[in-house]
Amino acid sequence: MSRRRAIAACLLPCVFVLCCPLHCVKGLNVCTSGSATSCEECLLIHPRCAWCSKEEVEGIKSITSRCDHVENLLRKGCTKGFIENPTGSLRIVKDLPLSSKGSSTSHADVIQIIPQNISLSLRPGAPTSFRVQVRQVEDYPVDLYYLMDLSLSMKDDLDNIRNLGTKLTEEMKKLTSNFRLGFGSFVDKNISPFSYKAPRYQNNPCIGYKYFPNCLPSFGFRHLLSLTDKVDSFNQEVQKQKVSRNRDAPEGGFDAILQAAVCKEKIGWRKEASHLLVFTTDDVPHLALDGKLGGLVQPHDGQCHLNEVNEYSASSEMDYPSLALLGEKLAENNIYLIFAVTKSHYMLYKNFTALIPGTTVEILDQDSKNIIQLIINAYNSIRSKVEVTVWDHPEDLSLAFTATCQDGLSHPGLRKCEDLKIGDTVSFDVSVQASSCPASDTKHTFILKPVGFRDTLEVTVAYNCSCGCAAEVEPNSAKCGSNGTYACGLCKCDAGYLGAKCECREGDNANTYQSMCREAEEKPLCSSRGECSCNQCVCYESDFGKISGPFCECDDFSCPRYKGVLCSGHGECVCGECKCHAGFIGDNCNCSTETDRCISGDGQMCSGKGSCVCGSCQCTHPGAFGETCEKCPTCPDACTSKRDCIECRLFNSGRLADNHTCQKLCKDEIITVDDLGTDDQDSTVLCIYKTDSDCVMRFTYSEDVSGKSVLTALKEPECGSSPDALTVLLAVVGSILLVGFALLAVWKLIITIHDRREFAKFQSERSRARYEMASNPLYRQPISTHSLDMVFNLLNKTHNGAVD
Repeated sequence: MSRRRAIAACLLPCVFVLCCPLHCVKGLNVCTSGSATSCEECLLIHPRCAWCSKEEVEGIKSITSRCDHVENLLRKGCTKGFIENPTGSLRIVKDLPLSSKGSSTSHADVIQIIPQNISLSLRPGAPTSFRVQVRQVEDYPVDLYYLMDLSLSMKDDLDNIRNLGTKLTEEMKKLTSNFRLGFGSFVDKNISPFSYKAPRYQNNPCIGYKYFPNCLPSFGFRHLLSLTDKVDSFNQEVQKQKVSRNRDAPEGGFDAILQAAVCKEKIGWRKEASHLLVFTTDDVPHLALDGKLGGLVQPHDGQCHLNEVNEYSASSEMDYPSLALLGEKLAENNIYLIFAVTKSHYMLYKNFTALIPGTTVEILDQDSKNIIQLIINAYNSIRSKVEVTVWDHPEDLSLAFTATCQDGLSHPGLRKCEDLKIGDTVSFDVSVQASSCPASDTKHTFILKPVGFRDTLEVTVAYNCSCGCAAEVEPNSAKCGSNGTYACGLCKCDAGYLGAKCECREGDNANTYQSMCREAEEKPLCSSRGECSCNQCVCYESDFGKISGPFCECDDFSCPRYKGVLCSGHGECVCGECKCHAGFIGDNCNCSTETDRCISGDGQMCSGKGSCVCGSCQCTHPGAFGETCEKCPTCPDACTSKRDCIECRLFNSGRLADNHTCQKLCKDEIITVDDLGTDDQDSTVLCIYKTDSDCVMRFTYSEDVSGKSVLTALKEPECGSSPDALTVLLAVVGSILLVGFALLAVWKLIITIHDRREFAKFQSERSRARYEMASNPLYRQPISTHSLDMVFNLLNKTHNGAVD
């Protein structure tokens, strides 16, 4: 089997096995085949490579064979005391215990992260791990600075917050016993074309405006009240304010945010408090480069520019700040930014939150009536999550995070936990790996800091790259024929000399055996990339990189590339193959092992419909697609799948709340509103279902421009009021009587109609009848007349006739 086939045969089953035995890294022993010609080079090949500094060892026949696994060196006859194998170490410098509450007498003693300082000694390629614990302590002090847009369209909002301080303080006192308020306002840069600059508008930019003819001149930013616990002062300052008017629709709010963040002394931010900056507006902001429209070409310098009257003095001198600058300054000063914006601009500011860490966005009513609940919701949202960031990250260090949140499960690649309760403790396992040694023997320091926290973990890194034997140097050593320096078991020859003992001069081929310069009988001399001198190869120099190895078979520039970058920029090229940094695998190190981009909104890996491969989802469920396989038209409808999350997140009920999996499975953002209103977007799905209490719950499911799921739900289900028992009884009885009377009336009406029809029919038949006048033969008169004279006459006649 050829060497290339041997390499492939052994490498394939080990590609994805991080703990692969070293003899299988290249198909051969990576230590002996790594072309190491010094102790330092050996240590850089792999963390398990060691160097034998003993002068004569029977089993070591060449320089490169001095670099091997410890067990192999011992087997070759190198004694343990001569083996150089430094290891990484960790030392905890400061580890004060976590605090349970923030209401202690000295807030500077409140600890929310442990440890606070550690020292690492790293050997390149060998990861060293440590655990960080973070806790959102209870009753932590809060500083809230209210930054309000005072452009003309916010007039009704200003009217509704006249007594905001009192109500807001009452609600915040339920969450913390130490609360302070501050106030500032903004409009826009007072230059054209952002503001009205005609002379007639100088003192009153609203002049001639039909609906509101009087207002204040435009201004950039005014700091009106430093942070204080005096609520009355806040209310009085708000009540003094009047609106102004700018010319274009966008506002200059980002200027104001930056000044509120960096002017720490004037604003009054405390070091030992949570910093909340509430930004209220009903329009879009001006961004960096917009200032060029007004002739402002100087970028913002990120400094405080409040004058003696606490107005932003550089408004007409510098451009608007960029999102990156805002994020940097907010993070430096541990400030949580809360965007309180109207619904029409919600998605724009929602996209800003992805670019500015520690930022949330809430929907503000047109008249700001919901501002108190909005702030409370935003504060609870902020306190329900912990995200760790890295400051001053050295380029030669790779960091990998594994989060352990409240579900108790490990989440590789994640550095954020959500759905936490105040007082919960979460942990992050951090693996640090150095890819190389710095040019000078220096230490590096980086910071781990939860977003918005004052607390930090300082990590000092020293590089363990030197060999102890290097301190025992013998110049012009007899062991090297007095032609070189002896150290770590080998000779470093002076210029013009070659050989293991510096016994040959360059160009002297008298004692050269060319077979010593061939890797195999059929191989070319020095791999055709060097010359054979004194039985060893002298490799050519190359403009592409370094050629090395006992047979010039290795280099640091022939490794696979990805998009033109050697080892994708995530590894080191060692003898033609990529040695990947921590967090990356693959032939060209282009495959990330982190999974944070594969976590879907419901907390599942690829929505449970795919697998995470190289840091991105590959959907395996038929019909599933999307960045995290979250879209699936042929899967159960969105209303059914999202209903459980609505119930458990908003009302702590339902199937997910019962089995305590709500926090894990429900990661979608849920916005609560009083009225869903109407949404004309075709992508918005309206969902309606009936609760166990026979109420109707409605919510909508949609996606923002970045493709993330957004649920907008009613704050409470729509339920009818419970009826009074007596009212129900009377209503039932009344209904029965009413129905009875109605039936009687109907029956009477039917009978009447029927009788009338029959009578009419009788009358009609009677009128049509025609009879002749005649007497009834059976008819007898009721009166009979009898005459006695006639009877007697008749009797007489009868009698007389008989006589005759």
